[in-house]
Amino acid sequence: MRYLLLLSLLFKINISECQVPARPKIVIGLVIDQMRWDYLYRFYDRYSEDGFRKLLTNGYNFQNTKIPFAPTVTSSGHASIYTGTVPAIHGITGNDWIERFTNTPAYSCTDKNVSGVGTSSAEGQMSPVNLLATTIGDELRLATNFRSRVFGISLKNRGGILAAGRSANDVYWLDDITGNWISSSWYMQDLPEWVKQFNRERWVDSLLNSDWNTIYPFNTYTSSTTDDSPFEKTLPNEKTVTFPHLFKNRTGKDFSDLRYNPNGNTFTFKMAEQLIVKEKAGKINTDMLCISLSSTDYIGHKFGVNSVEIEDTYLRLDKDLADFLSFLDKYFGKDYLLFLSADHGGSQAAGWMEQNKISSGSLNSWKLPAELNATLKNITDAKIVTGVLENQVYFNHHVIDSLHLDLSQIKKKLTTYLLSKKQILNVLDYEHPEQWKLPENFKQAFIHGYYQQRCGDLQIILKPQVSDNSNKGTEHGGMYNYDSHIPLIFYGWNIPKGNVYREVYMIDIAPTICSLLHIQMPNGSVGKILTELFK
Repeated sequence: MRYLLLLSLLFKINISECQVPARPKIVIGLVIDQMRWDYLYRFYDRYSEDGFRKLLTNGYNFQNTKIPFAPTVTSSGHASIYTGTVPAIHGITGNDWIERFTNTPAYSCTDKNVSGVGTSSAEGQMSPVNLLATTIGDELRLATNFRSRVFGISLKNRGGILAAGRSANDVYWLDDITGNWISSSWYMQDLPEWVKQFNRERWVDSLLNSDWNTIYPFNTYTSSTTDDSPFEKTLPNEKTVTFPHLFKNRTGKDFSDLRYNPNGNTFTFKMAEQLIVKEKAGKINTDMLCISLSSTDYIGHKFGVNSVEIEDTYLRLDKDLADFLSFLDKYFGKDYLLFLSADHGGSQAAGWMEQNKISSGSLNSWKLPAELNATLKNITDAKIVTGVLENQVYFNHHVIDSLHLDLSQIKKKLTTYLLSKKQILNVLDYEHPEQWKLPENFKQAFIHGYYQQRCGDLQIILKPQVSDNSNKGTEHGGMYNYDSHIPLIFYGWNIPKGNVYREVYMIDIAPTICSLLHIQMPNGSVGKILTELFK
């Protein structure tokens, strides 16, 4: 009898253990906005042992991670990482689009049905209402009967909102007017007291209360071009592109300055650490924190891939990353799972490439709507082209239908005009993808990026290294490697050390994390599990 009771007890214990799969205390997604894959190695010799090198040495590095869709922009990138699917499914086709059936301009996170929390500005009227698929965080919440909590932090509203998902507990982003962290009524009715206190401490003032000089002697920046480059853009309120960049006298005037300062990343990490402590993240259930670092993107757009500013930004980011990893080690021990990736890459400045005899150029897409409508004058005086966004040409189909115009004639005429421009490689008609003459991976990138209600009629493909609107700074959005090859490193809980060079994709992150957590994959996920992590 005792023997049977003992067997029954052991059986119950084993069943209990099987019913509770092992999970880390917290999952941390770290997305570095506009981080090209080669930044891991371009500045490697100057990274410390405790930042990027720590992840490279002790984590699992997927060296050949690609973005399988176009356009490659912030909103689409964050949504795709966390949903494990492409814009054709999750619906976030760009940062901005025109609603096809109403001809209404839209921003990926704007929601007029919510109000700002911590702000009275329109910056607070943001939510994930346009996101059509679930995220890792949504599935974690569903799997734990909403006991797990999901948080998002980013200077950009879209960097936090589209990562955390529709059921997230709290998401915070920067209000340029006050310099405070804010949110919206989608998530809460009032800021938690700890956020209010953090805002009152005015970290934003202290981080902007000094000018930006290089962290190391200027002559050691050998991975960069000259500081006084004609192919860099000036920061807001500056007249030159050279160091030092003057922030000290701007304190309290316009907090958007923090976006163009490496300290914007420091500010984001400080908020993340505070959230973990004050919310007691991971103390009861497995929680998730989605962090997006935005200053890298703002600085890249202004100064370009080969600038001293970008090199200095990543050297400073390495130090911030080292501090953050040290914090996580002390707070969670070995019980946290982290992945590092990017939403997109970036191209070299077109002017700089041309100076170095590499084929390049720029196309001013802001002028295209007027040019295209003028091209149709012999067909109609009506405004047919309503806009060109993400290199997509949008038509007003209400006008076309009401005037009984020949759509195929309009497309043919506009395509002929666009192909006369030397910067344009091809023009695709989304109605007839079977006619596209492209390498299969490029063809699939535009199919994956197409969601009819939010996309245009024609897709312009620029030639390699051709920039949209400027020959200065960095741009992105295309399917070429400089835009689509991004870093991907997994680190921490149950992650082996390793390297692999097979081609994997941004959309593989979500199903892999969900499999590690033993939860359902996001509902629209089309990514594959990265099996190397399970050996």
